[in-house]
Amino acid sequence: MAKTNPGRFFEDYSIGQVIDHAVPRTVSGGERALYHALYPSRHALYSSDAFAQACGLPAAPIDDLAAFHVVFGKTVPDVSLNAVANLGYAEGRWLKPVYPGDTLRSSSEVIGLKQNSNGKTGVVYVRTRGMNQRDETVMEYCRWVMVRKHDLDAPAPETVLPDLKSVLAPEDLVIPEGLSFADYDFTLAGEPHRWGDYEVGETIDHVDGVTIEEAEHMMATRLWQNTAKVHFDATFRPDGQRLIYGGHVISMARALSFNGLANAQMIVGLNGGAHANPCFSGDTVKAWTEVLDKAETPAPGVGALRLRLVATKGGAPFELKGEDGKYLPGVLLDLDYWALIPT
Repeated sequence: MAKTNPGRFFEDYSIGQVIDHAVPRTVSGGERALYHALYPSRHALYSSDAFAQACGLPAAPIDDLAAFHVVFGKTVPDVSLNAVANLGYAEGRWLKPVYPGDTLRSSSEVIGLKQNSNGKTGVVYVRTRGMNQRDETVMEYCRWVMVRKHDLDAPAPETVLPDLKSVLAPEDLVIPEGLSFADYDFTLAGEPHRWGDYEVGETIDHVDGVTIEEAEHMMATRLWQNTAKVHFDATFRPDGQRLIYGGHVISMARALSFNGLANAQMIVGLNGGAHANPCFSGDTVKAWTEVLDKAETPAPGVGALRLRLVATKGGAPFELKGEDGKYLPGVLLDLDYWALIPT
């Protein structure tokens, strides 16, 4: 009997299938230190216990995207080990902050299947939940991936496409218990801009850029225990290049957005996202943001901004798609999310 796991292929999934993912992960302050070493991340709420306590939290949580990567990484051996590409996200919500000492695990339900016309691959849709040691759901999100078939003669499953929200409504967002920006310290946060200073339709060039290094993205995939072959096995792609983990690009772009959005402290909703073009070592990532919407929240001094974060590896800022409606070749990421900011 074979002891090794080749991973699931497209024909191994079925609608309603629930997969409890292996290897729970206890996060620590080391998680934050390494995350901040990998990315130029400087949002004050995730950097300082004292700042977080002044905002009504017991301590600085682990960065929202660091927690996301831990939960996401658990799913890779079961969902995307044999993936060709991670195609998109929807209905992502951060439900509880994650603190050092918390233990995270993940569970996914298959909610959609569609075989591609080439008969060699198919798209798998899953809804993933991340839970802590108290069985509290700390986050949930949907994603869809293109997965290889192992048996090309396996019959195509009935096509089921899930009905997913294109945008989370403000009332869908969960504000962390106790969070208050009533006594927010703009000097310590790094910028004076508050909720009222941003207008729908405004665009922000975040100016700075970071060149992706092979060693750093490899360290990131290992940190998140992401075992997708395309990220670490150079023989897995015909061009002999390791594909940069999409989450690495997300975190890089989010960190770069500090310059202009230093007070967009917490990500609480992920409306959608697309990895528009592949990223490889040596690419220099830059970022720009468009303000899509604004909303008030019931928390003291806390507003929400809906933001489109675009990461690029070339081209002028604020250029996204060509006349054919397709992403320009220099666009790496198009991410639509909700963030909390002082009013």
